[in-house]
Amino acid sequence: MMKRFVVLGLAIALAGLVGTARADDKPNPTGTWKWTVMGQGGNSRDVTLKLKLEGDKLTGTMPGRNNQETAIENGSFKPDGTISFSVTRERNGQKFTTKYEGKVSGDTIKGKSSFERDGQTMSRDWEAKREKAGT
Repeated sequence: MMKRFVVLGLAIALAGLVGTARADDKPNPTGTWKWTVMGQGGNSRDVTLKLKLEGDKLTGTMPGRNNQETAIENGSFKPDGTISFSVTRERNGQKFTTKYEGKVSGDTIKGKSSFERDGQTMSRDWEAKREKAGT
């Protein structure tokens, strides 16, 4: 009788461990993310970001003008869902770098982006939604 309780107790403990280790519960930045930003003159534009997490390395691309893919740089992902990366674009012979920081929660990333303009650091909030597979 005692042996049965020990076996049952172990089975319950193992089931609990398996339940808490589900990958669905962990933040995961892999996927295609979209959001809209307001530009100068009140024009809005849609932004797409493709991220891939391999181990602890975060890579990805962000299409720019004419859908030219620009690789993200300095990609970082922490187990708590915090991400950071930067995107450098060139326009008229000048390079512009935007730094992104955020936190993945389910199918949403909320964070801040920052960039320099006229010697001043500007920042804005961003909130991206993961595109559902097959859309």
